[in-house]
Amino acid sequence: MAKEDRGFASMDRAKQREIASKGGKAAHQKGTAHEWTSEEARDAGRKGGIASHRRRREQMGTSSDMAERGNGDAESSMTSTENE
Repeated sequence: MAKEDRGFASMDRAKQREIASKGGKAAHQKGTAHEWTSEEARDAGRKGGIASHRRRREQMGTSSDMAERGNGDAESSMTSTENE
């Protein structure tokens, strides 16, 4: 039996949402659910934005670094020479 064929992940999305919803409601009734303050939410959003932009800059930097070093140009000049 494969892992995909058992447990929570194998259920359809509607059933998963139903079960998760029950858990969230129970936690709120019990008083143990985390409720975000506006300051916590603001900090979390800021951190996510910083991480996202950092990844984007790193990805863009990688391709531009290759062009500056001439790695991409060497291939294109070789193919144009070979085609003649």
